[in-house]
Amino acid sequence: MPNVEFRIWRQDSKDAAPFWEHFEVPFTKGLNIISALMKIRENPTTKDGKKTSPPVYDASCLEEVCGSCTMNINGKARQACSTLVEGLQQPIELEPMRKFPLHRDLSVDRSRMFDGLKNAKAWIQIDGSHDQGPGPRQNPNEQDWRYVLSTCMTCGCCLEACPNYGPQSDWIGPQVVSQVRLMNSHPTGAMHADARLETIMGEGGITDCGMAQNCAAACPKEIPLVESLADMMKATTVKAFKDIFRR
Repeated sequence: MPNVEFRIWRQDSKDAAPFWEHFEVPFTKGLNIISALMKIRENPTTKDGKKTSPPVYDASCLEEVCGSCTMNINGKARQACSTLVEGLQQPIELEPMRKFPLHRDLSVDRSRMFDGLKNAKAWIQIDGSHDQGPGPRQNPNEQDWRYVLSTCMTCGCCLEACPNYGPQSDWIGPQVVSQVRLMNSHPTGAMHADARLETIMGEGGITDCGMAQNCAAACPKEIPLVESLADMMKATTVKAFKDIFRR
């Protein structure tokens, strides 16, 4: 494999006309998408020899932790840092995620995902930062499944695959619901469980989920998102009945 051919979506802004540009990168063993984009950035020349601007993309950790390099690779939302070019059909097509506002080229605005986590209070609240001693003891079996939920990197793959998520809907998405499940299962976080459940019971909440189950299949961390959705549907239903009888 002497060269790897890329077909990259180019768009100067969300209102500009999109177009494709073709590039070639020398193949090296272990070459991933981000490394290929870095090579293109060093010498932004198209396959037919035309000088152009370097494609714009997002990246940070380069080890599938930050989630920022998510893009559509051959039509599937994946992490560009951990996707190897070997075995991919060529030309390899790189496109931005379609469920988020476009910045430029392959870069999108993912702030809606982070706003959802803020609204759901997806953190453990403590009083001050002083030493409070050891935390509550936790069952190792519960720690195991909580850890899997904690690996969510807010990459957006689940939302890109979800037919209910997008500009046409207020649905907050399965990643927020799963983080509510994680925080509510924590011995300290459980103190604010009802407040978190209320955030996913309103407009755009868990009832907007169509249970297509695409999210779990798309998650690069194999987080059991469908299980989290089912668990939180049960929890919100129980809370709704309790709220009725408290009136």
